[in-house]
Amino acid sequence: MTGPAAHGADGTLAGQVEGYLLWQARIAEAEQRAREFTGPLDWLTTAQREEIERRYTVDSLHRARADLERVAARCRSLRTEYEHRYTELRRRCLAVTVATAVAVCTGCTAVAALLLVF
Repeated sequence: MTGPAAHGADGTLAGQVEGYLLWQARIAEAEQRAREFTGPLDWLTTAQREEIERRYTVDSLHRARADLERVAARCRSLRTEYEHRYTELRRRCLAVTVATAVAVCTGCTAVAALLLVF
């Protein structure tokens, strides 16, 4: 979600709602896949079919959660890495800027000194 509503206090709520809706979609998808899995098994009793669908759905959701946790951990790792790189680049840019300013001031001082001498 982007835009003004995705930032600040409302952004937290918007993120939670978006996460909830995505998870509900994942549940619906897992249940649909479970029904498709048991569909061809016409010899199952109703209770067996429901139990297999339930277990299939639970397993799918456990796997989905594990995948999401791995992605979230990687995102946190990348964020830390990029923040470190940004800080390092900012420090280097500042050093170059200061060095350039010192060089320009030194050059100006040298030119002014030469002009005073002549």
